[in-house]
Amino acid sequence: MGRPRALVAVVAGALLLAGCGTGPSQVGSAAIVGDTSISIDQVQNLIDKAVREHPYAQKLASEHKLDLLGRAFVGQLVLHELLLKAAQQEGISPNYGQIDAQLAKDPLAGAVPANSANEAQAVSQVATRARDHREELTDANLAQELADKTMPDLAVAFDYTSIGSLPTSDGQEPPQGPAAQKAAYDLGRQFAADPAAAAKRVGADNQYEQSLRQQAASQGQNVDSIPPLTGVNVVLPAAQAGVLAATPLFGSATGTVAVFPYPNQQGTWFVAVVRQRSDDKPVATEQPQTLDPATKGAIGMRQLQPYFDRLGVRVNPRYGVWDVVGLTVVPDQDAAQGLVLSSGAPKQQ
Repeated sequence: MGRPRALVAVVAGALLLAGCGTGPSQVGSAAIVGDTSISIDQVQNLIDKAVREHPYAQKLASEHKLDLLGRAFVGQLVLHELLLKAAQQEGISPNYGQIDAQLAKDPLAGAVPANSANEAQAVSQVATRARDHREELTDANLAQELADKTMPDLAVAFDYTSIGSLPTSDGQEPPQGPAAQKAAYDLGRQFAADPAAAAKRVGADNQYEQSLRQQAASQGQNVDSIPPLTGVNVVLPAAQAGVLAATPLFGSATGTVAVFPYPNQQGTWFVAVVRQRSDDKPVATEQPQTLDPATKGAIGMRQLQPYFDRLGVRVNPRYGVWDVVGLTVVPDQDAAQGLVLSSGAPKQQ
């Protein structure tokens, strides 16, 4: 009689523990977004479909690299669910007329060839084309609608410097490649640990940059075409930020430090302290920039960054971890495209 009673006690305890939690279980889930589970079976079915339809996926299978596809699918499906949550929150809906017109031409038709040169790009294309095309086009449309809705009210105030283009104060050449990335990460962690020291460092870098520009101008060089590499208390509306509005600078909360590749500046890293982020009232701007659909969509996707933490998204470790900068799943934090750090706590969000 002792064993049955012990067994009943164990089962009762297990049921009690199971009843304590709320929401979907991580068991069988590739990711959980709020109260929605993205199942491992769903991801596997998409991988199988991709291998059937796309020569590039067959190439990945032969090289035992289908894990790349798994991460791509999980990343895209997480963004899909975040888009649905954001659209509901912001009261926006897709433009079904545009979606129907696009679907009639179906830009996602056609297989991704095995000889595609850029692996990361090819993997993303395979994942996009293996998903339901209407759903994928709807996501793209919603992202653009989200950008249109949020950009007029969004602005950030920040201090920043850059690593990789600005010579050091002792006249040495700037670090390049992995050395530049490491220097940028180290500096970002320093900024997060001591925001006051960050202001001092950025101020010194800004003075140094201005002296270099004056020197170059005195030598007859055109410095107007060179993008600014440092800035103190910069206030920038999203409507005037262009591609920078698609970076973590515009998705991070007040008091965070963002480290990411400087847009359109090969080999340069952007290290910024977000002093204030506001998104609740119209921002006075000059003539807003005209954006192509891809850039506008990327800006809309960036507005999903706060939802990830707000909804407590969980990614199954078998696929990897979430890259807050790249808005996708990567094998580990070392593979992330940058850092987003909370002040006083040098750990990636």
